[in-house]
Amino acid sequence: MDRIYQKYINEFIEKKIVLISGPRQCGKTTLSKMGHKRFNYLNFDNSEDRKIINEISWDKKIKLIILDELHKKSKWKQWMKGVYDKNEYQNNFIVTGSARLDTFKKVGDSLAGRYFHYRLHPLDVREICALSKNSNPNEVIEKIMQFSGFPEPYLQSNTRFYNLWKRTHLDIMLRQDLINLEDVKNIKAIELLIDLLKDRVGTPISYSNLARDLEVSDKTIKQWLQILENIYVIFKVTPFSKNIARSNLKQPKYYFYDVARVTASEGARFENLVACSLLKEVQFRNDCLGEEWDLHYLSKKGGLEIDFAITLDKKINKAIEVKLSDENPAKNFKPFLNELTSIEKIQLVKNLEKEKMYPNGIEIRNAAYWLCKW
Repeated sequence: MDRIYQKYINEFIEKKIVLISGPRQCGKTTLSKMGHKRFNYLNFDNSEDRKIINEISWDKKIKLIILDELHKKSKWKQWMKGVYDKNEYQNNFIVTGSARLDTFKKVGDSLAGRYFHYRLHPLDVREICALSKNSNPNEVIEKIMQFSGFPEPYLQSNTRFYNLWKRTHLDIMLRQDLINLEDVKNIKAIELLIDLLKDRVGTPISYSNLARDLEVSDKTIKQWLQILENIYVIFKVTPFSKNIARSNLKQPKYYFYDVARVTASEGARFENLVACSLLKEVQFRNDCLGEEWDLHYLSKKGGLEIDFAITLDKKINKAIEVKLSDENPAKNFKPFLNELTSIEKIQLVKNLEKEKMYPNGIEIRNAAYWLCKW
């Protein structure tokens, strides 16, 4: 299966190190090999490959070197910088990983100016419809909600297969990736945290409430949530604020990369699907097109909210509400109308008979078809 990222990743591969990060089994390794007949593929999890990586003894006459799970190597950034700077055979490098490779920006960037970073996501309705012109967007959404957008279970489209897959998928992330990255002893408590989050998708999260439920400190909850973000179990959406620091202090909402894992309700699972699609498109435009998009939600005092706000160059570009079947404009828009006069106001509805547009600018759109095109 071709992926929308392929041509962008291969475009500058001779000029930069290519970093590809994303959740386990979303297609990073397959993508890194696509379009190349010969390559050296080395996985740091494999003992023989690890020895070759540490010795830098791969066949350098093969142009493309793919280094998988390299973030598990101690001081991998400094090591990669040294290898790249001494690159006498002019090799091309792709580095892939199932943990967030961008976290090193917080502690100094050893690879500054030497890499382009691409964040890979599972399949979504837009990518599937782009790859298969005959796909029905509404049917695609149903399949993603049932089997997730991860390529293997999506293509299998078998409930028993998905149930077996999701168990092993999470188990690998928690018992391999998590332990490799963090000194975390209480994995059972983190599994309970994941179960709590599945029931609170789309709801601003109170750290103190989670801490009370799990009988740990607020600080521990924040640490565990960050770990789950780093290994791509969940992602965070913060309320929009012109003051970034202030935005990060407010209550965030958390969503799962594995849409089908959400159990709270069909509405919550559908909102999670929309969140995944929006985040994927935002990061695609940032990583592949060099634009500056971001994903937030809108919040006012008194608990008034709009589900999502997409920003371009730090200014709101679209305000989006998500509904299962409500064809009437959501009441949530009303308190924000004066601030959103010249901004797209879109209500995405999963089960919709007829699209509408109201004088105040609110658009009622079929979610499946809108997500295919925006």
